[in-house]
Amino acid sequence: MYTALGVLFLGIMLFPIYWMINASLQPSGNTLTADFFPWNPDFGGYEKAIADQGANLVTSLIVSLGTVVLSLAIAAPAAYALAQFRFRWINGALLAILISQMIPGIVIANALYTAYNDLGLLNSIPGLILADATHAIPFAILILRAFMVGIPPSIVEAARVDGAGLVRAFVSIVVPISRNSIITAALFAFLFSWSDFLFALTLTTTDEVRPVTLGIYQYLGTQVANWSAVMATAVLSSIPAIVLLVLAQKYIAAGALGGSIK
Repeated sequence: MYTALGVLFLGIMLFPIYWMINASLQPSGNTLTADFFPWNPDFGGYEKAIADQGANLVTSLIVSLGTVVLSLAIAAPAAYALAQFRFRWINGALLAILISQMIPGIVIANALYTAYNDLGLLNSIPGLILADATHAIPFAILILRAFMVGIPPSIVEAARVDGAGLVRAFVSIVVPISRNSIITAALFAFLFSWSDFLFALTLTTTDEVRPVTLGIYQYLGTQVANWSAVMATAVLSSIPAIVLLVLAQKYIAAGALGGSIK
């Protein structure tokens, strides 16, 4: 009985994804009259989606990868410091990091718009990377610290005795040990940036730099009669996230639970 219920709930949750793929392959692209199975699949929607949204997909990929690099470069050393150092202010810092994730995104976006306007970072890929990193870094710090707090200081001290400096000991010892949690933090940082809509809408005002989330939003206004192209764009934008989740699922499980079992 529980298996049947599980299959039923899984089918309900996956049906919108199936219908998105189905609608993207319909010749007419009309989701209201589409068959339940694309007996005569038409890839015209994908051709139009790639032609119109290909540049936006590349922009999202660049921004997301840049966000991952920037987030890990800041979060990993910060997490290790918060995990290994024993100061009274550590708990206060962790509380501040946790509270920072509760700040509404629109508040941060509006503040960044004013700053970006003065700094000339509007409509720029570095500006979007920095904005998305503000959302990913606090979460990455919490994930990484939960694992790094269980790393014995003696391991790093042994490397220091052998002549390794602080940076080399961190890169050669701490980073490899924390691989699972780093991959987990990197994946979530990628997904945060890939699915971002608010920062993209607020910090871009031209067509020169436009992530795919904003491209789909603006696509709806001009392609309401051609839903196959809209759904094809949605399918294409879902592929990177699905592939990464499938490839990294074992690292995610180990990284998410690593801090709790130390």
